[in-house]
Amino acid sequence: MAINLTIVFVLTMIIHTSETLSYSIRYAGVKLNKIAVALSLTGMVVLVSRTANMIQAPLTAKFIDYARIDASFDVLWCLRIILFAASAGTLVALFLFPTFVGVFERIIAKFEVVGSLPKLIASVTIGQIKNSRHYLKKPRFNLRHFRILGIPKRFILLNTIVTGIYTVGVLSSLYAAYLSPNLSTTASQASGIINGVATIILTIFIDPQLGLITDRAIHDEGSKHQLGKIYVMLMLSRFLGTLLAQLFIVPAAYLIAWLVQVI
Repeated sequence: MAINLTIVFVLTMIIHTSETLSYSIRYAGVKLNKIAVALSLTGMVVLVSRTANMIQAPLTAKFIDYARIDASFDVLWCLRIILFAASAGTLVALFLFPTFVGVFERIIAKFEVVGSLPKLIASVTIGQIKNSRHYLKKPRFNLRHFRILGIPKRFILLNTIVTGIYTVGVLSSLYAAYLSPNLSTTASQASGIINGVATIILTIFIDPQLGLITDRAIHDEGSKHQLGKIYVMLMLSRFLGTLLAQLFIVPAAYLIAWLVQVI
């Protein structure tokens, strides 16, 4: 199972790195005043994430089946390793953020010329891939600069909590399936019980606020300069959320196990 765990670890990192880097697409769009084009290109990120998830999900579920066969197999430890991969992937995205802002600025500009995603992909040459090294930038963090952003602390806290819930949703349902073998199928499909709460918080409190912040940056140069720092702060809150998921996984699993017994 060590090979499977390594594969799942890498795929989980890819999922969370790609999802977190969606902030770099938004920021590139705002810098070029092409936010609608930028948002249309987030499909590339979704494609990478879903492709990785398509392979990762059944491999992760296999740990539950193996734990039923081998009582000595510590399935919770494996799930915590996967959560650590989510943290690692988010941290990688945080360091790649300034580099990918430059890369996506170039992609957005070229997308406007070629007019479609297939043509954009087909137009990429080996030379362009080699030249991409010129976009490499070192991230610079100065915590004193983040005190002037004027973002509500509640907004950052909610983003952290929502990330923690989303990160643990599927894994907690799988662990609940392990805890309730008589209702394992029901429990394994019950991640929506956990993720539903996160979706409500995201839809009502986070997405509208983020939309306002982004729209303000489009129309104000001073806010546009601060937007990159705001996105970095949101990525930091996502990272903290993946760490918080380590605390959520067991209580969430027992909650799901109890709920499936009730329903």
